[in-house]
Amino acid sequence: MAIQSLPKVMRMKLHKIKDNSQQKKDSFSDIGTLTGKIADKTLEQLEREGVFVFPEIVKDAEDITRDQMIIQSVNDSYRSGNVMGFLGCGDERLIIESRFGGEEDDFFFQYLLDRVMDFPNIVDLESDANQDSRLFNFLLFLFPYYLKTAMRKGLFKKYIRHSYNDGNVKGAIDIARHIEKNTPFTGNVAYSQREFSYDNSLMELVRHTIEFIKRKPYGRNLLVKVKDEVKLVIDATPGYEPYDRQKIIEENKKNTVRHAYFREYLALQRLCLLILRHQKHQIGSGSRQIYGILFDGAWLWEEYVNSLIEDVFYHPMNKGGKGAQRLFACNIGLIYPDFISRDNKVRIIADAKYKPLDNIGNRDYLQVLAYMFRFDAKAGYYLYPEAEGSDDMKLWMNRGSTYEANVSPRDDISITKHGLKIPVDSTDYAGFVTKMKTHEQEFKQVFTTR
Repeated sequence: MAIQSLPKVMRMKLHKIKDNSQQKKDSFSDIGTLTGKIADKTLEQLEREGVFVFPEIVKDAEDITRDQMIIQSVNDSYRSGNVMGFLGCGDERLIIESRFGGEEDDFFFQYLLDRVMDFPNIVDLESDANQDSRLFNFLLFLFPYYLKTAMRKGLFKKYIRHSYNDGNVKGAIDIARHIEKNTPFTGNVAYSQREFSYDNSLMELVRHTIEFIKRKPYGRNLLVKVKDEVKLVIDATPGYEPYDRQKIIEENKKNTVRHAYFREYLALQRLCLLILRHQKHQIGSGSRQIYGILFDGAWLWEEYVNSLIEDVFYHPMNKGGKGAQRLFACNIGLIYPDFISRDNKVRIIADAKYKPLDNIGNRDYLQVLAYMFRFDAKAGYYLYPEAEGSDDMKLWMNRGSTYEANVSPRDDISITKHGLKIPVDSTDYAGFVTKMKTHEQEFKQVFTTR
Protein backbone atom coordinates (compact mmCIF):
# COMPACT_ATOMS: atom_id res chain seq x y z
CA MET A 1 0.00 0.00 0.00
CA ALA A 2 1.31 3.40 -0.91
CA ILE A 3 1.98 5.75 1.97
CA GLN A 4 -0.58 8.26 0.65
CA SER A 5 -3.41 5.82 1.36
CA LEU A 6 -2.45 5.09 4.95
CA PRO A 7 -5.28 5.70 7.40
CA LYS A 8 -4.90 9.04 9.12
CA VAL A 9 -5.87 7.54 12.44
CA MET A 10 -2.97 5.12 12.35
CA ARG A 11 -0.49 5.97 15.11
CA MET A 12 3.14 5.20 14.41
CA LYS A 13 4.99 3.33 17.16
CA LEU A 14 8.52 4.69 17.27
CA HIS A 15 11.55 3.50 19.25
CA LYS A 16 15.09 4.89 19.20
CA ILE A 17 18.43 3.32 20.11
CA LYS A 18 22.03 4.48 19.80
CA ASP A 19 24.74 2.52 18.01
CA ASN A 20 27.10 0.49 20.22
CA SER A 21 24.69 0.58 23.14
CA GLN A 22 22.40 -1.67 25.18
CA GLN A 23 18.76 -1.35 26.19
CA LYS A 24 16.49 -3.59 28.23
CA LYS A 25 14.28 -5.81 26.11
CA ASP A 26 11.22 -4.48 27.94
CA SER A 27 11.79 -1.04 26.39
CA PHE A 28 11.14 -2.55 22.93
CA SER A 29 7.63 -3.77 23.86
CA ASP A 30 5.85 -1.11 21.73
CA ILE A 31 7.57 -2.44 18.61
CA GLY A 32 7.34 -6.12 19.50
CA THR A 33 6.45 -7.31 15.99
CA LEU A 34 9.39 -5.49 14.37
CA THR A 35 11.79 -6.52 17.12
CA GLY A 36 10.81 -10.15 16.72
CA LYS A 37 11.60 -9.96 13.01
CA ILE A 38 15.03 -8.30 13.30
CA ALA A 39 16.50 -9.43 16.65
CA ASP A 40 19.47 -11.80 16.26
CA LYS A 41 19.16 -11.67 12.49
CA THR A 42 22.23 -10.98 10.40
CA LEU A 43 22.67 -8.17 7.91
CA GLU A 44 22.70 -10.74 5.14
CA GLN A 45 19.32 -12.10 6.24
CA LEU A 46 17.76 -8.64 6.48
CA GLU A 47 19.17 -7.66 3.09
CA ARG A 48 17.49 -10.71 1.54
CA GLU A 49 14.21 -9.67 3.17
CA GLY A 50 14.25 -6.26 1.50
CA VAL A 51 16.25 -3.98 3.79
CA PHE A 52 18.60 -1.69 1.85
CA VAL A 53 22.15 -1.86 3.25
CA PHE A 54 24.82 0.72 2.44
CA PRO A 55 27.47 0.08 1.25
CA GLU A 56 25.81 -2.45 -0.95
CA ILE A 57 28.56 -5.08 -1.12
CA VAL A 58 28.55 -6.15 2.48
CA LYS A 59 30.68 -9.23 1.88
CA ASP A 60 33.58 -7.06 0.75
CA ALA A 61 33.63 -4.88 3.85
CA GLU A 62 36.21 -5.56 6.51
CA ASP A 63 34.67 -3.83 9.51
CA ILE A 64 31.12 -4.91 8.85
CA THR A 65 30.43 -8.60 8.32
CA ARG A 66 27.58 -10.44 6.72
CA ASP A 67 26.86 -12.12 10.04
CA GLN A 68 26.75 -8.90 12.05
CA MET A 69 23.43 -8.41 13.88
CA ILE A 70 21.49 -5.15 14.06
CA ILE A 71 20.32 -5.86 17.59
CA GLN A 72 21.63 -8.90 19.43
CA SER A 73 20.19 -10.56 22.49
CA VAL A 74 22.41 -10.27 25.57
CA ASN A 75 20.55 -11.78 28.54
CA ASP A 76 17.67 -9.37 29.25
CA SER A 77 18.93 -6.64 26.87
CA TYR A 78 19.46 -5.92 23.20
CA ARG A 79 22.86 -4.65 22.04
CA SER A 80 23.39 -2.61 18.88
CA GLY A 81 26.54 -2.51 16.72
CA ASN A 82 28.09 -0.06 14.26
CA VAL A 83 25.02 0.22 12.06
CA MET A 84 22.78 3.32 11.85
CA GLY A 85 19.51 3.88 10.03
CA PHE A 86 15.80 3.06 9.97
CA LEU A 87 13.76 -0.14 10.11
CA GLY A 88 10.04 -0.74 10.06
CA CYS A 89 7.24 -3.25 9.89
CA GLY A 90 3.61 -2.19 9.62
CA ASP A 91 3.14 0.78 11.94
CA GLU A 92 6.30 0.07 13.98
CA ARG A 93 9.55 1.97 13.44
CA LEU A 94 13.07 1.67 14.85
CA ILE A 95 15.62 4.47 14.45
CA ILE A 96 19.25 3.61 15.16
CA GLU A 97 21.14 6.86 15.76
CA SER A 98 24.82 7.54 16.26
CA ARG A 99 25.89 7.43 19.90
CA PHE A 100 26.94 11.06 19.55
CA GLY A 101 23.44 12.27 18.68
CA GLY A 102 21.44 14.46 21.05
CA GLU A 103 17.88 14.09 22.28
CA GLU A 104 16.41 15.75 19.20
CA ASP A 105 19.11 15.84 16.53
CA ASP A 106 21.80 13.51 15.24
CA PHE A 107 24.24 16.04 13.81
CA PHE A 108 27.14 13.59 13.66
CA PHE A 109 25.30 11.07 11.46
CA GLN A 110 24.29 13.93 9.16
CA TYR A 111 27.87 15.21 9.08
CA LEU A 112 29.26 11.82 8.06
CA LEU A 113 26.70 11.53 5.25
CA ASP A 114 27.45 15.08 4.16
CA ARG A 115 31.25 14.65 4.10
CA VAL A 116 31.34 11.18 2.57
CA MET A 117 28.33 11.20 0.27
CA ASP A 118 27.41 14.86 -0.18
CA PHE A 119 23.95 14.29 1.28
CA PRO A 120 21.44 17.14 1.56
CA ASN A 121 20.93 18.52 5.05
CA ILE A 122 18.40 16.21 6.66
CA VAL A 123 19.54 16.44 10.24
CA ASP A 124 16.19 16.44 11.97
CA LEU A 125 15.15 12.84 11.51
CA GLU A 126 11.83 13.35 13.24
CA SER A 127 10.74 16.81 12.09
CA ASP A 128 8.76 15.30 9.25
CA ALA A 129 5.44 14.00 10.51
CA ASN A 130 5.77 11.16 8.08
CA GLN A 131 8.77 9.01 8.92
CA ASP A 132 8.24 6.86 5.86
CA SER A 133 8.53 9.83 3.54
CA ARG A 134 11.78 10.70 5.25
CA LEU A 135 13.08 7.17 4.76
CA PHE A 136 12.02 7.30 1.13
CA ASN A 137 13.96 10.56 0.73
CA PHE A 138 17.08 8.77 1.93
CA LEU A 139 16.72 6.39 -0.99
CA LEU A 140 16.41 9.32 -3.39
CA PHE A 141 19.44 11.05 -1.88
CA LEU A 142 21.50 7.90 -2.45
CA PHE A 143 20.78 7.92 -6.19
CA PRO A 144 23.54 10.36 -7.30
CA TYR A 145 26.18 8.38 -5.39
CA TYR A 146 25.10 5.05 -6.89
CA LEU A 147 24.77 6.51 -10.39
CA LYS A 148 28.24 8.03 -10.31
CA THR A 149 29.76 4.84 -8.88
CA ALA A 150 28.15 2.61 -11.52
CA MET A 151 28.99 4.82 -14.45
CA ARG A 152 32.67 4.82 -13.62
CA LYS A 153 32.49 1.47 -15.43
CA GLY A 154 30.99 3.19 -18.48
CA LEU A 155 27.46 2.94 -19.82
CA PHE A 156 25.86 -0.47 -19.35
CA LYS A 157 25.61 -2.29 -22.67
CA LYS A 158 23.84 -5.54 -23.50
CA TYR A 159 22.42 -7.48 -26.43
CA ILE A 160 18.90 -6.45 -27.43
CA ARG A 161 16.73 -8.21 -29.99
CA HIS A 162 15.19 -5.74 -32.42
CA SER A 163 12.49 -6.54 -34.96
CA TYR A 164 12.57 -5.10 -38.48
CA ASN A 165 10.46 -5.25 -41.61
CA ASP A 166 12.35 -4.01 -44.63
CA GLY A 167 14.49 -5.14 -47.52
CA ASN A 168 17.84 -5.16 -45.64
CA VAL A 169 17.69 -8.62 -44.11
CA LYS A 170 20.50 -9.06 -41.56
CA GLY A 171 19.20 -11.54 -39.01
CA ALA A 172 16.78 -14.41 -38.54
CA ILE A 173 13.61 -14.28 -40.64
CA ASP A 174 10.42 -14.24 -38.55
CA ILE A 175 8.16 -16.34 -40.74
CA ALA A 176 4.90 -15.85 -38.83
CA ARG A 177 5.33 -12.08 -38.63
CA HIS A 178 6.48 -11.97 -42.27
CA ILE A 179 3.31 -13.71 -43.47
CA GLU A 180 1.17 -11.42 -41.32
CA LYS A 181 2.78 -8.18 -42.48
CA ASN A 182 3.93 -8.92 -45.99
CA THR A 183 1.10 -10.74 -47.70
CA PRO A 184 0.91 -10.09 -50.55
CA PHE A 185 4.67 -9.74 -50.87
CA THR A 186 5.83 -6.18 -51.51
CA GLY A 187 9.57 -6.56 -51.13
CA ASN A 188 9.87 -6.28 -47.34
CA VAL A 189 10.97 -9.14 -45.09
CA ALA A 190 10.18 -9.45 -41.36
CA TYR A 191 13.30 -10.39 -39.39
CA SER A 192 14.94 -9.88 -36.02
CA GLN A 193 18.53 -9.18 -35.03
CA ARG A 194 20.48 -9.16 -31.76
CA GLU A 195 22.33 -5.87 -31.35
CA PHE A 196 24.73 -4.66 -28.68
CA SER A 197 23.00 -1.58 -27.38
CA TYR A 198 23.14 1.03 -24.62
CA ASP A 199 19.38 1.52 -24.92
CA ASN A 200 18.40 -1.52 -22.86
CA SER A 201 15.99 -2.22 -20.01
CA LEU A 202 18.51 -1.31 -17.29
CA MET A 203 19.47 2.05 -18.78
CA GLU A 204 15.79 2.72 -19.40
CA LEU A 205 15.18 1.99 -15.69
CA VAL A 206 17.85 4.53 -14.74
CA ARG A 207 16.28 7.04 -17.16
CA HIS A 208 12.84 6.56 -15.58
CA THR A 209 14.37 7.11 -12.14
CA ILE A 210 16.02 10.33 -13.31
CA GLU A 211 12.72 11.63 -14.69
CA PHE A 212 10.95 10.65 -11.46
CA ILE A 213 13.47 12.54 -9.30
CA LYS A 214 13.25 15.59 -11.57
CA ARG A 215 9.63 16.00 -10.52
CA LYS A 216 10.52 16.23 -6.84
CA PRO A 217 10.81 19.74 -5.33
CA TYR A 218 14.53 19.22 -4.70
CA GLY A 219 15.07 16.83 -7.60
CA ARG A 220 16.88 19.10 -10.04
CA ASN A 221 19.26 20.33 -7.32
CA LEU A 222 19.98 16.72 -6.42
CA LEU A 223 20.76 15.75 -10.02
CA VAL A 224 23.06 18.73 -10.58
CA LYS A 225 25.72 16.74 -8.71
CA VAL A 226 25.68 14.14 -11.50
CA LYS A 227 24.69 16.29 -14.48
CA ASP A 228 27.30 14.70 -16.78
CA GLU A 229 26.13 11.19 -15.93
CA VAL A 230 22.50 12.22 -16.36
CA LYS A 231 23.23 13.60 -19.84
CA LEU A 232 24.93 10.36 -20.86
CA VAL A 233 21.93 8.33 -19.70
CA ILE A 234 19.48 10.59 -21.55
CA ASP A 235 21.55 10.46 -24.76
CA ALA A 236 21.78 6.66 -24.50
CA THR A 237 18.02 6.11 -24.16
CA PRO A 238 16.31 7.56 -27.26
CA GLY A 239 13.61 4.90 -26.90
CA TYR A 240 12.44 6.27 -23.55
CA GLU A 241 8.68 6.61 -23.20
CA PRO A 242 7.05 7.69 -19.89
CA TYR A 243 4.16 5.24 -20.28
CA ASP A 244 6.63 2.29 -20.45
CA ARG A 245 7.63 2.62 -16.80
CA GLN A 246 5.75 -0.38 -15.41
CA LYS A 247 6.93 -2.60 -18.29
CA ILE A 248 10.55 -1.52 -17.64
CA ILE A 249 10.16 -2.20 -13.92
CA GLU A 250 8.89 -5.72 -14.56
CA GLU A 251 11.70 -6.45 -17.03
CA ASN A 252 14.32 -5.40 -14.46
CA LYS A 253 12.69 -7.40 -11.68
CA LYS A 254 13.02 -10.50 -13.88
CA ASN A 255 16.47 -9.72 -15.30
CA THR A 256 18.89 -8.59 -12.61
CA VAL A 257 22.47 -7.68 -13.50
CA ARG A 258 24.64 -10.80 -13.33
CA HIS A 259 27.97 -9.77 -14.88
CA ALA A 260 30.60 -9.42 -12.12
CA TYR A 261 32.27 -6.48 -13.89
CA PHE A 262 29.05 -4.49 -13.63
CA ARG A 263 28.28 -5.32 -9.99
CA GLU A 264 27.89 -1.60 -9.28
CA TYR A 265 25.01 -1.56 -11.75
CA LEU A 266 23.30 -4.32 -9.75
CA ALA A 267 23.19 -2.01 -6.72
CA LEU A 268 21.95 0.87 -8.90
CA GLN A 269 19.29 -1.38 -10.42
CA ARG A 270 18.04 -2.41 -6.99
CA LEU A 271 17.90 1.19 -5.78
CA CYS A 272 16.02 2.35 -8.89
CA LEU A 273 13.46 -0.42 -8.41
CA LEU A 274 12.90 0.59 -4.79
CA ILE A 275 12.39 4.21 -5.83
CA LEU A 276 10.15 3.60 -8.82
CA ARG A 277 7.94 0.98 -7.24
CA HIS A 278 6.82 3.74 -4.90
CA GLN A 279 5.93 1.22 -2.30
CA LYS A 280 8.44 2.37 0.27
CA HIS A 281 8.90 -1.34 0.85
CA GLN A 282 5.16 -2.01 1.10
CA ILE A 283 4.66 0.30 4.04
CA GLY A 284 1.13 0.09 5.35
CA SER A 285 -1.16 -1.13 8.03
CA GLY A 286 -1.26 -4.85 8.15
CA SER A 287 1.98 -5.24 6.21
CA ARG A 288 4.23 -7.97 7.58
CA GLN A 289 7.26 -7.08 5.50
CA ILE A 290 10.40 -5.57 6.99
CA TYR A 291 11.65 -2.47 5.23
CA GLY A 292 14.33 0.12 5.87
CA ILE A 293 17.74 1.48 5.09
CA LEU A 294 20.91 0.85 7.10
CA PHE A 295 24.29 2.56 6.94
CA ASP A 296 27.59 1.00 7.95
CA GLY A 297 28.96 3.45 10.52
CA ALA A 298 32.42 1.86 10.35
CA TRP A 299 32.64 2.42 6.60
CA LEU A 300 31.36 6.00 6.85
CA TRP A 301 33.89 6.76 9.60
CA GLU A 302 36.80 5.26 7.65
CA GLU A 303 35.97 7.21 4.49
CA TYR A 304 35.51 10.39 6.50
CA VAL A 305 38.90 9.95 8.22
CA ASN A 306 40.43 9.39 4.80
CA SER A 307 39.11 12.78 3.67
CA LEU A 308 41.04 14.33 6.57
CA ILE A 309 44.41 12.59 6.20
CA GLU A 310 44.60 11.48 2.55
CA ASP A 311 47.49 13.83 1.84
CA VAL A 312 49.58 12.04 4.50
CA PHE A 313 48.39 8.41 4.15
CA TYR A 314 47.70 5.88 1.43
CA HIS A 315 44.24 4.36 1.78
CA PRO A 316 43.93 0.83 0.36
CA MET A 317 40.33 0.27 -0.70
CA ASN A 318 39.08 -3.21 0.07
CA LYS A 319 35.73 -2.59 -1.61
CA GLY A 320 37.28 -1.43 -4.83
CA GLY A 321 40.11 -3.92 -4.72
CA LYS A 322 42.66 -1.11 -4.97
CA GLY A 323 45.93 -0.99 -3.08
CA ALA A 324 45.91 -4.63 -1.98
CA GLN A 325 49.00 -5.72 -0.07
CA ARG A 326 50.41 -9.19 0.68
CA LEU A 327 51.90 -10.52 3.87
CA PHE A 328 54.07 -13.12 2.16
CA ALA A 329 55.91 -13.75 -1.08
CA CYS A 330 54.23 -15.70 -3.88
CA ASN A 331 51.14 -13.47 -3.62
CA ILE A 332 49.96 -15.03 -0.35
CA GLY A 333 48.17 -13.34 2.53
CA LEU A 334 45.92 -10.59 1.14
CA ILE A 335 45.64 -7.59 3.50
CA TYR A 336 44.08 -4.14 3.36
CA PRO A 337 45.46 -1.91 6.11
CA ASP A 338 43.19 1.11 6.53
CA PHE A 339 46.02 3.62 6.23
CA ILE A 340 49.75 3.41 5.34
CA SER A 341 51.77 6.59 5.72
CA ARG A 342 53.28 8.04 2.56
CA ASP A 343 56.52 8.68 4.46
CA ASN A 344 58.42 5.43 3.95
CA LYS A 345 61.29 6.50 6.21
CA VAL A 346 59.15 6.97 9.31
CA ARG A 347 56.34 4.58 8.44
CA ILE A 348 53.03 4.70 10.32
CA ILE A 349 50.14 2.24 10.15
CA ALA A 350 46.73 3.58 11.16
CA ASP A 351 43.44 1.78 11.69
CA ALA A 352 40.07 3.56 11.70
CA LYS A 353 37.81 2.24 14.45
CA TYR A 354 34.24 3.45 14.82
CA LYS A 355 33.66 1.45 17.97
CA PRO A 356 34.15 2.97 21.45
CA LEU A 357 37.65 3.21 22.92
CA ASP A 358 37.04 0.53 25.56
CA ASN A 359 36.07 -1.95 22.83
CA ILE A 360 39.43 -1.69 21.06
CA GLY A 361 41.17 -4.78 22.39
CA ASN A 362 43.48 -7.72 21.79
CA ARG A 363 42.29 -8.75 18.33
CA ASP A 364 42.69 -5.16 17.14
CA TYR A 365 46.20 -4.98 18.61
CA LEU A 366 47.31 -8.16 16.88
CA GLN A 367 46.03 -6.98 13.49
CA VAL A 368 47.78 -3.60 13.61
CA LEU A 369 51.01 -5.13 14.94
CA ALA A 370 51.03 -7.61 12.04
CA TYR A 371 50.64 -4.71 9.60
CA MET A 372 53.39 -2.75 11.38
CA PHE A 373 55.73 -5.73 11.14
CA ARG A 374 54.92 -6.14 7.45
CA PHE A 375 55.71 -2.49 6.62
CA ASP A 376 58.63 -2.00 9.02
CA ALA A 377 56.61 0.56 10.97
CA LYS A 378 57.52 1.52 14.50
CA ALA A 379 54.30 3.43 15.18
CA GLY A 380 50.67 2.39 14.89
CA TYR A 381 47.50 4.40 15.48
CA TYR A 382 43.85 3.73 16.20
CA LEU A 383 41.70 6.59 14.91
CA TYR A 384 38.35 6.68 16.70
CA PRO A 385 35.55 9.16 17.51
CA GLU A 386 35.03 10.26 21.10
CA ALA A 387 32.84 12.67 23.03
CA GLU A 388 35.16 13.50 25.93
CA GLY A 389 38.22 14.88 24.19
CA SER A 390 40.65 12.87 26.30
CA ASP A 391 44.40 12.77 25.78
CA ASP A 392 45.98 10.20 23.50
CA MET A 393 46.68 6.80 25.04
CA LYS A 394 50.14 5.55 24.02
CA LEU A 395 50.93 1.87 24.50
CA TRP A 396 54.57 0.75 24.39
CA MET A 397 55.22 -2.79 23.26
CA ASN A 398 56.83 -5.11 25.80
CA ARG A 399 60.05 -7.11 25.43
CA GLY A 400 61.20 -10.05 27.47
CA SER A 401 59.25 -12.95 28.98
CA THR A 402 57.50 -13.58 32.25
CA TYR A 403 59.32 -16.91 32.37
CA GLU A 404 62.64 -15.10 32.72
CA ALA A 405 61.07 -12.28 34.77
CA ASN A 406 62.59 -9.70 32.44
CA VAL A 407 59.51 -8.01 30.92
CA SER A 408 59.97 -4.31 30.25
CA PRO A 409 58.48 -1.76 27.82
CA ARG A 410 60.36 -1.01 24.62
CA ASP A 411 61.05 2.57 23.72
CA ASP A 412 60.85 2.17 19.92
CA ILE A 413 57.54 0.43 19.10
CA SER A 414 54.18 1.86 20.15
CA ILE A 415 50.48 1.96 19.35
CA THR A 416 48.52 5.15 20.05
CA LYS A 417 44.78 5.52 20.50
CA HIS A 418 44.10 8.89 18.90
CA GLY A 419 40.58 10.27 19.20
CA LEU A 420 38.69 12.90 17.23
CA LYS A 421 36.42 14.84 19.56
CA ILE A 422 32.78 14.91 18.46
CA PRO A 423 30.74 17.88 19.77
CA VAL A 424 27.68 16.77 21.76
CA ASP A 425 26.47 20.14 23.01
CA SER A 426 25.65 21.93 19.73
CA THR A 427 22.20 23.48 19.41
CA ASP A 428 22.21 23.68 15.62
CA TYR A 429 23.95 22.03 12.70
CA ALA A 430 25.93 25.11 11.66
CA GLY A 431 27.43 25.35 15.15
CA PHE A 432 28.24 21.64 15.10
CA VAL A 433 30.10 22.00 11.78
CA THR A 434 32.13 24.95 13.10
CA LYS A 435 33.27 22.95 16.14
CA MET A 436 34.06 19.90 13.99
CA LYS A 437 36.36 21.96 11.76
CA THR A 438 38.35 23.02 14.84
CA HIS A 439 38.57 19.45 16.18
CA GLU A 440 39.60 18.15 12.76
CA GLN A 441 42.59 20.49 12.67
CA GLU A 442 43.64 19.29 16.13
CA PHE A 443 43.19 15.68 15.03
CA LYS A 444 45.33 16.08 11.88
CA GLN A 445 48.08 18.03 13.61
CA VAL A 446 49.58 14.86 15.07
CA PHE A 447 50.46 13.67 11.55
CA THR A 448 51.18 16.95 9.78
CA THR A 449 53.73 18.26 12.28
CA ARG A 450 55.96 15.20 12.37
